[in-house]
Amino acid sequence: MRREFNITGSCNPQWHYMVDTSKRFEAVESLIDKGKYFTINRARQFGKTTMLQMIRRKLSDKYLIIKTSFEGLGDESFKSIPEFVNTFCSLMTNFLQNIGEEQNVWKFFDHKDLTSFEELSKVITCFCESSPKPVVLLIDEVDKSSDNQMFLNFIGMLRNKYLERNEGLGNTFYSVVLAGVYDIKNLKLKLRPDAEKKYNSPWNIAADFNVDMTFHPEEIAQMLNDYENDVHTGMDIKAISEEIYKYTTGYPFLVSYICKKIDEEFDQEWTSESIVKAVKVLVQGNSTLMDDLSKNLENNPEFREFMYSVSVNSVSYSFSLLNPMVNMGNMFSYIRDKNGRVVIHNLIFEEALFLYFTLDYTIKNNAKLSPFQLNYVRNGKLNMEHVVTRFADLMHQEYRKNDEEFLERQGRLVFLSFLKPIINGIGFYYVEPQTRDNRRMDLVVTYDKQEFIVELKIWHGDKYEELGRDQLSEYLAIRGMDEGYLVTFDFSKNKQDAAPQWIEWNGKRIFEVVV
Repeated sequence: MRREFNITGSCNPQWHYMVDTSKRFEAVESLIDKGKYFTINRARQFGKTTMLQMIRRKLSDKYLIIKTSFEGLGDESFKSIPEFVNTFCSLMTNFLQNIGEEQNVWKFFDHKDLTSFEELSKVITCFCESSPKPVVLLIDEVDKSSDNQMFLNFIGMLRNKYLERNEGLGNTFYSVVLAGVYDIKNLKLKLRPDAEKKYNSPWNIAADFNVDMTFHPEEIAQMLNDYENDVHTGMDIKAISEEIYKYTTGYPFLVSYICKKIDEEFDQEWTSESIVKAVKVLVQGNSTLMDDLSKNLENNPEFREFMYSVSVNSVSYSFSLLNPMVNMGNMFSYIRDKNGRVVIHNLIFEEALFLYFTLDYTIKNNAKLSPFQLNYVRNGKLNMEHVVTRFADLMHQEYRKNDEEFLERQGRLVFLSFLKPIINGIGFYYVEPQTRDNRRMDLVVTYDKQEFIVELKIWHGDKYEELGRDQLSEYLAIRGMDEGYLVTFDFSKNKQDAAPQWIEWNGKRIFEVVV
């Protein structure tokens, strides 16, 4: 039985196609060998659990590796200190029994009557002193606890024992590795407002975890090469790996999802069209990752507003984790750092955010713009000139002067809402990150094998209008295209209606409409 692409649980090289993670593992192993305490904090489905499993497989000869998880413990385990410490002892005992350790090893945790962290601390000391090998503790899903303050108390105890060990005052775990979406230093984001005052940095002993866990194009190519040796599809491995990276920016789950869809559901047709098809299924489906995206936006209005400003209105922010919203977006991997500025992490999240906000707009505004009145696609070809012309016509018909404040903020979203059902199921659109700013946004629209560049900009005078043409023509040149489309939202008091027209600019043809 050949291996498969895995999108659930941890990965195993015997069963799954995987990228070569040896360099990442070497960095983690180095931290453990130095006796460091640290947190692998990455977004959901980013390879954290797989890394913990790899630690167990590869380091068990020189360390006693204990792996446990806080997921699914239930509220009772966190209601009181006695409940928590005895639950932790049970987790330790069960694991040690399951891996076949003798009773003289796990007997230290075979307690049901501990009442304090001080008593648990003594048990840990006795256990580590008796172990023939240094003990490494791995805890997965550390942010799944129902009461984060209880967990902070627990790691505060581990911190104190670590400091005492360094002073020669007692034994404890040689290394502790925590894994979760929330780093310990931002677990306070999950605390109730009235409990935030309890937060006191109990994990400031932790070493920085700066390991890049995204998949790079050459790593995706290595994984596809392993697959190709088994299946022999004849794919262009380099081109496909670069195309997958283009949409995912190496987010592990997204890479594996696309590969799995093509292998198992799209007749092993390794083409750009199949990649886009997989992306659209992912964005519009019910994956846990997309469910989380929606929930995280719904549950935090301030974060929702931040992501709206970045994705739809192309507001440029400095990438500083001192900003709580930037910190949160980075923690979920919805954004990333590019040359010191905030950009959406990948084109899939770009599409997902656009879909979320356009559907939200359509529902709340009763879909003023209906694109279904005319045929925009003929003989399988999208007529973009007709699309932008009709959009301008409908805007003039449906929106009045008193809508201008609304449109200045949401005009781009209105266009996306108009475009979405036209290309739905076949097309795809995303914003070119290099052109994001408050004044303009270059939208790349694909439809089957066609590609269009549509620049959306707000009128700021004739000078900026010419600058917009310059920028669009330069971008067209970069992409090797001869034609582009310029949609200008004009909110000036002296606005003059202008008929849509083709113009020649810097050797390029630009179709202009003014809204």
